[in-house]
Amino acid sequence: MIPLSDKSKRILDKVIPDLEKISTLWKVWVAFLVACILFGLYGLYVQIVDGHSSTGMRDHVIWGLFVVNFIFFLGISYAGALIASIFHLFKVRWRRPFIRIATIMAISGGIVGPIFILLCMGRMDRLHYLFIYPRLQSPIIWDVFAITTYLVGAILFLYLGIIKDFAVFRDYKLANFKNWQNKLYKVLGINYQATKSQDIILAKARNILALVLVPLVIIVSSILSWIFGMTLRPGWHSTIFGPYFVLASIYSGIAVIIIAMWIFRNLYNLQQFFTDRHFVLMGLALVIVGAGYGYFTFSEYLTSWYVSEEWDSRVMEKLLNFDEYGAWFFWSNILGILLPFIVIAFRKLRKPIIITWTSALVLLSLWIKRYLIIVPTLETPLLPLQDFRPEFVHYSATWVEWSLTLAGIASFLLMFSLITRFVPIIPVTELIGEEEEADNKKILNLI
Repeated sequence: MIPLSDKSKRILDKVIPDLEKISTLWKVWVAFLVACILFGLYGLYVQIVDGHSSTGMRDHVIWGLFVVNFIFFLGISYAGALIASIFHLFKVRWRRPFIRIATIMAISGGIVGPIFILLCMGRMDRLHYLFIYPRLQSPIIWDVFAITTYLVGAILFLYLGIIKDFAVFRDYKLANFKNWQNKLYKVLGINYQATKSQDIILAKARNILALVLVPLVIIVSSILSWIFGMTLRPGWHSTIFGPYFVLASIYSGIAVIIIAMWIFRNLYNLQQFFTDRHFVLMGLALVIVGAGYGYFTFSEYLTSWYVSEEWDSRVMEKLLNFDEYGAWFFWSNILGILLPFIVIAFRKLRKPIIITWTSALVLLSLWIKRYLIIVPTLETPLLPLQDFRPEFVHYSATWVEWSLTLAGIASFLLMFSLITRFVPIIPVTELIGEEEEADNKKILNLI
């Protein structure tokens, strides 16, 4: 039995009611997400029956929304793991309320992201060939092994951080958990009794995993960028894609964390845990990372424009031409780079709701940026084409791709919702430890 102080019980009484009952709103939300996923599965059925002709992808534009979503969700996932690991290692005090959001985000994105690359396959029945006959020279194969290794590490890191909470819920007799929850907490608590030796082992394990995850995330994010950087395609063959992808991932991850903080703060009345100060600090982090992202974006486009190689120039023309991608290019840079600076620069704008909406617009701009990396390049053939139909070179996503995109977003949100159904979004035991640590300091000061 884990001993609990009165303050600890007050924290538990704040968090546990949301785990004990399933609200009508939660049921409606899950039903909506399931409906979106079913719609996407119907789109997948149409794609399997009719082939890739049901999508906008053709011989020249071989990648579209699926690869955009693949990069987008993996970027969010990598950011979650990296942010959680770094904040854990450096013991940043204000990390506690959102570190679990970051780890859950890492797992959800790491599962949903790879599904989109599988949708690009014409023959899914040959998926196992990736492991039986791998082409080791291909960066895509590197990605398969890198993502698998990373996902195992991220799941372990999340689980090790929740063991103490599971044990507390297992022993807290005042909670009215359902029978299946009590059994689940008993199994996942793995006989943790808060002994000194157990705490040392658990702390060492988490520290080691965090140390491993930091370089691992940087490596796997770089490998993801090499799918493009290792080719000779205009707009892709760049040495800065590795760090550029890492920064873009962190940028999108911070934006998702801010949005999730605002949702949980208002949905479960967690204002005392997700304070205005947390939003301002995360907003500052958004600006700092955004500055790095803006620098790499400027550097990428400046060098392509200045060198004026024929094919790079053609891609730049597409990006700057308002009849093609000019509007997308303009707004993605305004929303993704300048907007956070404007919001944080003025103290009156540093409010949770404004910072959250800014994060949502940043997230949208980063999705558009991924689209602009992939599609305009593929729409720029390296050889002249004759007697071709416009849809063979100009990509336009079909309802099948949009339905599967919607299903992917719904799957990410559903996983998040299901995990937080039995795992508290607030790290209870860490907050309890923080309260007790503060009390001890007060006593020492009095002495």
